[in-house]
This record gives sequence, structure tokens and C-alpha cells, in this order.
Amino acid sequence: MDVVNELIERSHRLGADPRNTNYAGGNASAKGSAPDPVTGEDVELMWVKGSGGDLGTLTEAGLAVLRLDRLRALTRVYPGVEREDEMVAAFDYCLHGKGGAAPSIDTAMHGLVEAAHVDHLHPDAGIAIATAADGEELTRRVFGDRVVWVPWRRPGFQLGLDIAAIARDNPRAVGCVLGGHGITAWGSTSAECESRSLEIIRTAEAYLAEHGRPDPFGPVVREPLPEAERHTRAAALFPVIRGLASSDARVVGHYTDTPEVLDFLARAEHPRLAALGTSCPDHFLRTKVAPLVLDLAPDAPVEAAVARLRELHDAYRADYTAYYERHAVPGSPPMRGADPAIVLVPGVGMFSFGKDKQTARVAGEFYVNAINVMRGAESVSSYAPIPESEKFRIEYWELEEAKLRRMPKPKPLATRVALVTGGGSGIGAATARRLAAEGACVVVADRDLAAAEKVAAEIGAKAAHPSDAAVAVAVDVTDEEQVVAAVRRAVLAFGGVDLVVNNAGLSLSRSLLETTLDDWDLQHDVMARGSFLVSRETARVMIEQGVGGDVVYVSSKNSVFAGPNNVAYGAAKADQAHQVRLLAAELGEHGIRVNGVNPDGVVRGSGIFSSGWGARRAAVYGVPEERLGEYYAQRTLLKREVLPEHVAAAVFALTGGDLTHTTGLHIPVDAGVAAAFLR
Repeated sequence: MDVVNELIERSHRLGADPRNTNYAGGNASAKGSAPDPVTGEDVELMWVKGSGGDLGTLTEAGLAVLRLDRLRALTRVYPGVEREDEMVAAFDYCLHGKGGAAPSIDTAMHGLVEAAHVDHLHPDAGIAIATAADGEELTRRVFGDRVVWVPWRRPGFQLGLDIAAIARDNPRAVGCVLGGHGITAWGSTSAECESRSLEIIRTAEAYLAEHGRPDPFGPVVREPLPEAERHTRAAALFPVIRGLASSDARVVGHYTDTPEVLDFLARAEHPRLAALGTSCPDHFLRTKVAPLVLDLAPDAPVEAAVARLRELHDAYRADYTAYYERHAVPGSPPMRGADPAIVLVPGVGMFSFGKDKQTARVAGEFYVNAINVMRGAESVSSYAPIPESEKFRIEYWELEEAKLRRMPKPKPLATRVALVTGGGSGIGAATARRLAAEGACVVVADRDLAAAEKVAAEIGAKAAHPSDAAVAVAVDVTDEEQVVAAVRRAVLAFGGVDLVVNNAGLSLSRSLLETTLDDWDLQHDVMARGSFLVSRETARVMIEQGVGGDVVYVSSKNSVFAGPNNVAYGAAKADQAHQVRLLAAELGEHGIRVNGVNPDGVVRGSGIFSSGWGARRAAVYGVPEERLGEYYAQRTLLKREVLPEHVAAAVFALTGGDLTHTTGLHIPVDAGVAAAFLR
């Protein structure tokens, strides 16, 4: 239908520009008619973005569709503001047809306004006016009688009634500023509504630019560190901060050092403003009421910064618990956790956290929105967010709790950050894909960056932002500096490392007399030395995080089975196998489990076999190379060919949560080779 297409196109245009609204924030609606599926007669309907959707990526499936006559009839049974939450359940009785999204709390705002098209948005410039101490007077000054001020009211049925009355009683008005919250605009056509939304936003932006003070955050008191130093400091602090933020539940992290963040943290007023917290409900639902702010100089010793962060974290948890206890009433949902979602480190940047990378990234984006709001409000007035008690009413709103209950169950590896070496092909690629499919954020590490990028892009193809799911990094595991850099890349991407798969390897099939010293050194450098370096550097991160972890070695049947013409390979694999035992014994006190997988005969998709090893092994066994996989299968007890996905499944079995008390174990994935039985 044209009305639906117009609504989706308008939503995409508005949602594509971050100046207009934040991710998943705001909603848009359109009214029209369509045939009743039973009577065939036209009925008046409203299409509105449903709960939890995003304007920029909205589809028809993300719209709630309601009958206007039934929705507006709810005004006759409305029990009053003290019981307005009951009206959300009543929206279900107004739905039209099958399917569609769940109606959001803002449905009444759209349905009760008489205009055919309504936009409700969260632009930074609009919220700056909405959170100014003299917001009502500013609204008159900026917009005249074209935009009306609405005092703060929690989103809901009563706010819908209020805005409907304003639209009815102010015929010259094109929209309103919602105190502490955002803006709403309306129009008789989709184009008119969009034009009015943009008029409000651009007028607010122009006013702030023309009348705002140039230094609303005060003078610079702490210059940001240079970029290289900043990232080095961020990588050093991030695992510690992530561990602290995971005290109640493990989280994934996101690091932001954009100019607006660094400027805010460089200036004198940032401690005062940060303590006031955010105001727009969409903001503080993701950022919590206030961030944790480190109060040391950017160049303070790392050890001092870590010690102070631990002190501040304890204080933050105590303050948050007190906040909950001040405002909780009988029937309030239980406290969800007292850890910060935003941690600000002057000179370095912002660390944001969430249940996955997207949530962590979006939390950071919302705090950048809040910084922009504070800048605008302070430039023309003073920043005055909604009261703490109102923030609590929204944060621990039963309707928000119900939304959380509707969320799908987390995948087994959700919140885990995995680093897979040799991830560009074969077993490594299959393992990276499997861990990502089970919810992990994955760092695909390989000497061949193009191969790693291909795997990471494949993993990230279904994500809103590909880097939320996987990133690629080039690394030669024999090079200590490259390993350190790769681990630092993982830390800056996701906040740390929880799961390591030592898979990088190669093999040269030669007899003892044909094996050169270079052959020996190369295989030991890649597999024995490489695994050692990766395990050492990632163990540092896991210990700093303090939440345990997993290290998995992809060793080989050849680590315990003596086959012909592979002395260097077999010896290097035996070295890896014993590293598993040694590290399991050493790292257990930190909650880090170390296990191994012993594959055999993984021919298809294998980088090792395609690089010449397959041809040589086929020659040793006297079979055509293209039938080597079949040959390996027939010599097993199960007579089955082993594929990279089978090895990946074993890695997941070790790390997916069911073997929580297992460490120092080697799992054969060889379809049954009796000579390689562990004993």
C-alpha cells in the first residue's frame, strides 16, 4: 500500500541521519484505510513503528497495525495516569490482522493525534532545548507559536492525550518539544510531516549554532594523549575495566575516542555534567543514570589508574545500590546489576558495555548523543535533566521489564570474545564461523589478511555492522610483536579476550633424512613457539579481566601417534599437546581452562593439505591425492571422513558451557584411530 511504503521511506530518511534521531530511538506513523479481512469494508488503520525497532532499517514486519476506532475508544475506559500502564495491554485488542510488531509505549501519542502522519524523534539539538533549565522559554524564543512546550511526562497514554490536546488547541503548531525527552511533529501528508520534523530539528540546530557559547564545557584542563599513546593506554586499561563491568554479568566492550568525546573529557565541567547523568529515556536506559569517571591525569601510571578504577567501581556499585533502594517500591523489578555501562577516562576516551557488541556500541553512541545534548543546553542555558526519581521509574518500569522478558534467550557464547589463529581457511575458518554462530565476537587472525577478511566479512554479513560480529587481523604467530599487536587489536575491538583457539599450523611431509634444520625450525616456530606466544599474551588479558577463559589447542593425532615421514610435524604437535597440560596446571587458579583437540585426516578445505602436504601424504600411502580423504576415512573405526566443521564442533563442546569443570583434556576428532587412543 502507498501509505505503508511512504511511511517506511520517510522512516529510512529520518533514521539515516544521526542528527535526527538515535539508533532504535523515536517512531513514525501513518493513518489510512484498508479492507477488513472479514467484512471486506474499509476500516481506518494506523501503521506505527513497533516496540524495539529502528527507523533507519524499518521494514513492514516492524510495524504495528491498529484499528483507529478501537484505539481512540480506549479514551473512554482510560482509568487515569496512576493506572496508565494498563493501557499498553489494551493495545493488543486494537490490532488489525495477523502478525506485525508489538505496539510500543508511544502508540497512544501517534493514534490520538488527529493528523494523518506523526513523527516522534530524539534529535540532539531538540533534546538540548528540552533539557535546558529554561526549556519552556527557549522553545518560545526559538520557534514562536509553531512549536509548543510539553512539560516532562513519562511516555504513555497520558502523554498521548496531552499531545493530542496541544495539536487540537494550537492550529498553527507543527509540533512540540517534550521536556527532557525529544520532539514530536505532525502533518496531513507524509511529506509535510517529514518537512516539519526537519524544520524543528534544523531550527534548533541553527539557534544553538548562532546563540550558543563556544566553550560550554569550560576551559581545557587535560589535553588528550596523542593517538598512539591513547590507544596503548586504552588497550592496557580495557581488560581491567571490562572485568569490573562484568562483576554481575559478563559484557562485551566498545571503545570510542571521537573528537567530541575527547573534547568533553578534556574540559573542566565534565565531572559535574557527567554526574548529572543523561535525560532522554532512550539514552539512560542504555547508559544507566550516570557513567563512572576516572579522576586521574591521562599520563598517570597505569598501575595507579587501575587501582583508582577499582576504588571508583566499588563506590559506583554502592551508589547505584543506594539509588535503587531510594526509589524501589513493593513490586519493583529486582535490581538488574550495579556495574556501569559507560566508563570515561580523560585523555583516553570512553568504554561502553553491553550484552553484545552492538549493544555496547549503541550505548557509546547514546552517550555521545548525551554529550551533544549537554553541550547544546549548556551553551544557551544550563543542563537540567529529568529528576533521578523519574529515571528510576523508567529504568525499572514494568513495561521495560516485560520488553526484556520478550528478548530471545542468549546464545551459549554470547558475551565471549574469541581469537582464532589460522582463521582464514580450513579448521580455523570453520571454527570462527561456529563460534560466531554460537554468539561469540570473533577475531579472525591469519598471516593471509585477505583470507581472514573474507571469513570475517562472511561472519559479519548478517550483522547491522559487520565489525560487531567479527574483525580480521594479520598476524605471523612466530613474531612476538605481531602477536602482541593482534591481541591489542582484539582488546580494542571488543574489550578483551575470553576464548583462544591455537590453530595456526603447517606441515612438511619428509623423512628424517630429508628433513632440514629449516624444516624443523619452521614447524616448531609456527606451532610450538606460535601457540606459546598467543597463549601467553592472551592469558595476560584473561588474568587482568578476572573472569576466567578458555584456551584450546588444535593439535593432532600425530601428537600421540608415530607415523612415517613427519618427524618435525609430529614433534611440534607433541610440544603443543604438552603445552595444554602445562598451562592447564598453571592457569587453573585464574579460572582459565586449557584443552586440546586432536584431529586427523582433515583434507577438505585444509590449507595444510592444499599446500603440498596432501600430495606428499598421498604419495606415502600410494593413493591419488583426490582420494586421500576417502583413504583416511577407511582406515578409521567409524569409516567416516573428518571435516573442518567436526573439529569446530569439538572446540564448541569444550567452550560452550557444558564442560565447565574440564581442563587438561585432549579430544580426538579422528573418526577412531586406535593407535592414537590416549592412555
